[in-house]
Amino acid sequence: MMYPYIPITTDDEKQMLESIGLNSIEELFADIPKEVQLNRELNLPKSKSELEVFSYLSSLAKKNCSQSDMISFLGAGAYDHYIPSIIDHLVSRSEFYTSYTPYQAEISQGTLQYIFEFQTLICNLTGMDVANASLYDGGTAVVEAAIMAANIARKDEIIISKTVKPDARKILKTYAHAQSLKVVEVDMKDGVTDLEELENKINDNTAAVIIQSPNFFGIIEDLKKAAEITHKIKKASFVASVDPISLGILKKPGELDVDIVVGEAQGMGIPVSFGGPYLGFMAAKKSYMRKLPGRIVGETTDVDGKRSYVLTLTAREQHIRREKATSNICSNQGLNALRATIYMVTLGKEGIKEVAAQSAKKAHYAYEQIIKSGKFKPLFDKPFFKEFAVTSGLDAKTITTELENEMITGGYHLEIDYPQLKNAVLYAVTEKRTKEEIDKLTRVLEGI
Repeated sequence: MMYPYIPITTDDEKQMLESIGLNSIEELFADIPKEVQLNRELNLPKSKSELEVFSYLSSLAKKNCSQSDMISFLGAGAYDHYIPSIIDHLVSRSEFYTSYTPYQAEISQGTLQYIFEFQTLICNLTGMDVANASLYDGGTAVVEAAIMAANIARKDEIIISKTVKPDARKILKTYAHAQSLKVVEVDMKDGVTDLEELENKINDNTAAVIIQSPNFFGIIEDLKKAAEITHKIKKASFVASVDPISLGILKKPGELDVDIVVGEAQGMGIPVSFGGPYLGFMAAKKSYMRKLPGRIVGETTDVDGKRSYVLTLTAREQHIRREKATSNICSNQGLNALRATIYMVTLGKEGIKEVAAQSAKKAHYAYEQIIKSGKFKPLFDKPFFKEFAVTSGLDAKTITTELENEMITGGYHLEIDYPQLKNAVLYAVTEKRTKEEIDKLTRVLEGI
């Protein structure tokens, strides 16, 4: 679609400056130090027609390769799962596409209903008692769980495993600084959380222990044992960050004595789309309900006895709780929550189980094929879901380049976040990958 460019005239610029009491653009940016200002004209042609500009930008865009052009084995938090075509069709309806925060129940019944359904489905999937309206992404969901646990326990120490995805740990440290929380990291041992170290580090000031499973390396953690260690401390909450797709074949966190479940639902009907927007979720035991950030939509009946939906709890809302708000989380990510809701309803229980099973089986097939010759070796020897890491004597960047030449998006370079894991690459395999694509990946890797 081509959008017109409407420039501001000199008169428009002058009027806007006058309205704020300034005489020039230089005055507007006076607070920016001179040494960081550009102080020159942009290196652009003076003018081109709209048609010429559109043609030039189109030619630049054609130099890119989208994920639909490549065979993707890249994961590390963003996954190339199948997206049923019905999702795009339904979310593009005007009553959904323009939906926002449902403050007025009487005119937001559609929005409130799908948030209610989203909460219900997340509870069913995780085995937890209550879920809220959606959060920004998996990383901020980890943070919100940590802050909630600290508020409930009135303690200021958060313990998190180094096997939790690096971006979530970075976001937690950023928020923790402003919240005066102390973040303690637990090392990994053979790709999983070192539970002995966890036992040594947990103490009476611990508000929460956070572990991801499947973790960043795709390995399944012992959540039940970690929960037992956590619950030895009074008022300490055990937080599990999970891949919702994995719950099609793995035990529900609710069966493992997890207190708070968070995760990233991008794989449920949301395209990778250059890194966002994504969809965080949170579910918890009933005792946490009044402290959950965001909103909880409930089902009720109206004056005529008809089923209707309302905002039952809004623990974060500044307009209700003001300085006592438990979180500053704002937009409920409604459109992405709707995508995930349609995905879960369309696939159903058996469909999600099939996606999870296929992803796991194909990932294990790819793993076996890649390590068969001995050129690539397993980085860890632990049960995994749909991601696995291998290492070799080859530079990871060389591997990526060779794969790209064959129209394959390779794995994630673990050395970026774990310097000790030199030349290690993390591959993800979803249900979309075929045997022929996996075999092609193996052939190219063997030929490097």
